[in-house]
Amino acid sequence: MKSSLPPASRSLGAAAKNVLPRHHQIYVVLRQQIIEGLYPPDKPMPGEHDLSKAFGASRITLRRALERLEREGLVLRRRGSGTFPTPVTSPPPIRANLRGLFENLLAMGVKTKVRLIEFAYVTLPADIAEQLEVPPHTIAQKAVRVRSHRGKPFSHLTTYVPEDIGRSYRQEDLEAKPLLQLLELAGVKVSRAEQVITAKLADVSVAPRLELDFGAPLLCVKRQVRDENDRVVEYIEALYRPDLYEYHMTLSRAAESETLIWTPEG
Repeated sequence: MKSSLPPASRSLGAAAKNVLPRHHQIYVVLRQQIIEGLYPPDKPMPGEHDLSKAFGASRITLRRALERLEREGLVLRRRGSGTFPTPVTSPPPIRANLRGLFENLLAMGVKTKVRLIEFAYVTLPADIAEQLEVPPHTIAQKAVRVRSHRGKPFSHLTTYVPEDIGRSYRQEDLEAKPLLQLLELAGVKVSRAEQVITAKLADVSVAPRLELDFGAPLLCVKRQVRDENDRVVEYIEALYRPDLYEYHMTLSRAAESETLIWTPEG
C-alpha cells in the first residue's frame, strides 16, 4: 500500500545520527509540514499508527510530539475523529534580496529593533583574526546583537571590526544605528563583500535569545566586508530563524551558453 505521508516524514527514519531526542525530531518535522500546509485543515492527519511507522518511532514517542503541537495550537485532537492541523496565520518572513545587498541591510536595520547583548574590545582568536586578515591576538571591537521584527527575534549577529574603526562609535550608537551606517559615518567606504551561506544548530546561548529550542536549525551567514582598499572592515557571523527570514535571488540563464547555467541578476 502506497504511503500518503509527505517524503520528509518517510525519510526521517533513515537519519544516520540522532542528535536530538526522537520526539523533538518528529515535532520539528510535523511542525514544518503543518506550517507549509502539507496537511489539509479539513481532513485528519494520518493516525498515530501510520505516523509512528513512518517515523520509525514508538506511539508513546509520537504522542509526545503531538502533545507539544497541541499545546502550541498547531493541531486539534478530537477523540474518535483524529488529529486536525490548525491553519497558521503568521506574518510573511523578512526577505533579503542578494541584489543590492548593502541597501537592503541598511533598510533592514531601520525597520527592525535591536537588542545589544555584548559590546567589548577583545583579543581575537586565530580563526577570527584570519577572517579579519590581521595577526592573531589583535584587538578588535566585538558586538553581539539580536534583531527583532514585530516583537519576534529573527537574527543573532556577532560582528568583529578592526579596533581603529570600532573606536569611532559607542555602545549607544550601535543600539540606535545599523553597523554599516556607522562604518560610513567613520569614513569607511564599503566596496564589496564575500559571504558563505550554510546551516547551523542553535546552541545553548543562541537558542533562548531567538526563542527557540536548543538544537533548532538556523540559517548561517558568514560575511567579510571590504572597503575600497580591499581591507576587511567587518566580519560577521549571522544566524537567522528560517521561519522568519529568507534569502531571495533572481537567476537568469547565462548568455551565449549552450548548457543550462544560471547566474544571479544584478
